[in-house]
Amino acid sequence: MERQRSFSIKSTRVFLALIITTITSAIIFFTLLLKSNSSNANFQIDLSPLASINETTNLHHISDSSVSPQQAPILISTHFPPPENTSGSAKIPDFDHKTRGEVKVVTNLTSSVKVIELTRNNDEEKKKKTKKRIEECDVTNGKWVYDSDYPIYTNASCPFIDEGFACQSNGRLDLDYMKWRWEPRDCDTPRFNATKMLEMIRGKRLVFVGDSINRNQWESMLCMLFQAVKDPKRVYETHKRRITKEKGNYSFRFADYKCTVEFYVTHFLVREGKARIGKKRRETLRIDAMDRTSSRWKGANILVFNTAHWWSHYKTKSGINYYQEGDLVHPKLDVSTAFKKALQTWSSWVDKNIDPKKTRVFFRSAAPSHFRGGEWNSGGHCREANKLLNQTFKPSYSGKNIIVEEVLKQMKTPVTLLNVSGLSQYRIDAHPSIFGAKPENRRRSQAVQDCSHWCLPGVPDTWNHFLYLHLLHKR
Repeated sequence: MERQRSFSIKSTRVFLALIITTITSAIIFFTLLLKSNSSNANFQIDLSPLASINETTNLHHISDSSVSPQQAPILISTHFPPPENTSGSAKIPDFDHKTRGEVKVVTNLTSSVKVIELTRNNDEEKKKKTKKRIEECDVTNGKWVYDSDYPIYTNASCPFIDEGFACQSNGRLDLDYMKWRWEPRDCDTPRFNATKMLEMIRGKRLVFVGDSINRNQWESMLCMLFQAVKDPKRVYETHKRRITKEKGNYSFRFADYKCTVEFYVTHFLVREGKARIGKKRRETLRIDAMDRTSSRWKGANILVFNTAHWWSHYKTKSGINYYQEGDLVHPKLDVSTAFKKALQTWSSWVDKNIDPKKTRVFFRSAAPSHFRGGEWNSGGHCREANKLLNQTFKPSYSGKNIIVEEVLKQMKTPVTLLNVSGLSQYRIDAHPSIFGAKPENRRRSQAVQDCSHWCLPGVPDTWNHFLYLHLLHKR
């Protein structure tokens, strides 16, 4: 009996120990389970803002069969564990991009690639839209940019630059003035192509008419075209004349293209002459009659006119016993009035003698001078200027240009204005100054500097580029 009781007591104790152990294990298990559920609840709460953002931004998964889950690198956010992959595709929560409190999430590799491509394409489309077609573009709105590929010719490669414009040959050492290219802001313009230009004027006459600033532009055009010629001997002056200041009429033939590039000097477009005033014959300007060389301009296929430079001369400024109409010599006439009358005489000649179906007519605006400390004949200088004017400077628009525009609007013949005034005003660095003559010929060069004409290569190359663009896109 004692043994049975002892066994019963021991059995009871063992049984109670097992029950206690079981209860303790259960408590520990449920405690751990509760902690695990609590952690999962927190995870769900943290993800809810992302879910709402994903809904509001309407991000869609873009599937691409060419990208497999194994190929796609998985980027894991440091804030949240990766979501369970339930679809079989490589879903990739991208890094959080937090900007101004916003979160942007890309959930698929292929979608992120396509988003980037779409953005890039949109940027390219915007650029295309902002860059207007050349025929719609204002090429005068732009800036000068330094271009290491410039110049397109040099004093050594072009035999047509006369002494007055050959600054490098005359000893100018700072050559950055050759390196600047005008870049229009609103359009992507093609560079000057000499071969294309020669093809456009094949069998034609390109004629420049005006003062020595137009001779400047004409020599520039000769040099630019000459770079495309294979045999230099096939370009020659038809009268075997050498270019100088003294002789004003030239015709250079490009034999391989059967075309000529010509220049006719006329300071005012209208006729310079003499008239009896009192007992003396004095110089006058016939503002009602065309220059005597005008008959030679007829038949040209492209005409480029200019006048402005000489209208600032002391005779034209004062206007005393100088301007003539018929037999009348005006005792005094305002220069602006005289300038307008002369342009009206010119415009009447163009309307009467030019067939717009056969001839393109251009008029180049006034080119600025940059004299400092006086005028050309009173100590004015620009020798120390070897940099552009700051391009925050706003160019002025001269009264002469306004008169030109008014006259052109009244003509029946279409005339294209080559507006070079504003962009040229920045280029105080590009005048010959004392380098308009060789060192041995500089007698008065220290006292009289040239701050009106332009070194070649230089600014007139841009004027000819404008001419080229007009001919190229409005044929």
